[in-house]
Amino acid sequence: MTFSSLPQDQHSRAAGRRADALMDEDIARTALDTERDGEQLDREERAALRRVAGLSTELRDVTEVEYRQLRLERVVLVGVWTTGTAEDADNSLAELAALAETAGAMVLDGVIQRRDKPDPATYIGSGKARELRDLVLETGADTVVCDGELSPGQLIHLEDVVKVKVVDRTALILDIFAQHATSREGKAQVSLAQMQYMLPRLRGWGQSLSRQMGGGGSGSSGGGMATRGPGETKIETDRRRIREKMAKLRREIAAMKTGRDVKRQERRRNQVPSVAIAGYTNAGKSSLLNQLTGAGVLVENALFATLDPTVRRAETPSGRVYTLADTVGFVRHLPHHLVEAFRSTMEEVGDADLILHVVDGAHPVPEEQLAAVREVIREVGAADVPEIVVINKADAADPLVLQRLLRAEKRALAVSAHTGAGMEELLEWIDRELPRPDVELRVLVPYTEGSLVSRVHAEGEVLAEEHTADGTLLTARVHEELAADLRRAGRETAVV
Repeated sequence: MTFSSLPQDQHSRAAGRRADALMDEDIARTALDTERDGEQLDREERAALRRVAGLSTELRDVTEVEYRQLRLERVVLVGVWTTGTAEDADNSLAELAALAETAGAMVLDGVIQRRDKPDPATYIGSGKARELRDLVLETGADTVVCDGELSPGQLIHLEDVVKVKVVDRTALILDIFAQHATSREGKAQVSLAQMQYMLPRLRGWGQSLSRQMGGGGSGSSGGGMATRGPGETKIETDRRRIREKMAKLRREIAAMKTGRDVKRQERRRNQVPSVAIAGYTNAGKSSLLNQLTGAGVLVENALFATLDPTVRRAETPSGRVYTLADTVGFVRHLPHHLVEAFRSTMEEVGDADLILHVVDGAHPVPEEQLAAVREVIREVGAADVPEIVVINKADAADPLVLQRLLRAEKRALAVSAHTGAGMEELLEWIDRELPRPDVELRVLVPYTEGSLVSRVHAEGEVLAEEHTADGTLLTARVHEELAADLRRAGRETAVV
């Protein structure tokens, strides 16, 4: 019996019950709303996929569109906002857009889902996954990029719903590293990190998962001697081969690390102080290195343009020689596989006498960059190394943000690697902060021992120098080994 064929009194009773139910629901909702914090969003609005404006990098110039579409993946970004403000969530997705663009993708759209925690099955929930599928169809995207590290199950289930390739933040960063690695060691480190990421995410297709050697009895059509038994599945074979290759890569990286260790020991033996430039990706570390040393290192407005550490010789205004090392950039939620794989590269930071912590002053939230970099610095065991916070891009930064950072960081300096502003002051800071040699002495060095005078200039700190008839009279601070050589070759006098 349909609802329309009910007698009139039943119609009235049904309508009355429905009105009562609606009234009860309104009362319950009103009571719930009074208990809520007034700033919280409505339930529907909180649960909705929220579009993030300004992320699209799609070209408007028709002449370039066809060329770009041939080589760029078209991606839609999706993030889960669990903590912090809406602005924090938008900034995180904007950073993901920059990562995607660096990897060579064209960002079409970006959405955020408000949840207490990511859905264990599909990351954003099955209903929102279907909405995401509609967005993918609407935009013509061929890839979905998620702002987080997805489990193997989440990747599979989300791909099954949206019907296009799904990539998480970790895989995206690994892809950028693979594109930018140039040295043999850099390539080996990236390969190791990729394999560590891929190992738990291997999955078989069709019959490949159950392709085994064994199973043949005397009456079976296949098999034969040495082929009976459970055998090894195709996926087990792939995992074993990956583990074997990972072990080989670890041995190669350890061997390459030895060469860098030898160079570091040589610098330590000569008592040459070392300064490491660390900071968030694209903060301007390579530009700063070029300003301080004229090194001519690649500078590019892209994330992770530098992967291989560059060590250059530099000199303070007082003439003290030191080494300056440019290191790989850090990023929020830097994949653990990368921290492990690049540990040998990051040892330049751990072994430094001073860290120049470069932060992008023009970034919307530079404090988050500082926190992310310090977390990685702690992981590589460099938390106790003295640090100068160098606020770069001061020419493009908001003056209020600069003032806020300078107030919050006691040992901070605003500079511009682009214009050269603040570089002289930074060099003076470096000169003050570098460790001083232990021994101060005044010695007359014969002219026949000119090499010792050169060593004092290179390895020590010359306080006074006078050329006399008998030789060079030096007042200097030097390390123990050089002090012993000077005393043997020259004549020491009391320091005035």
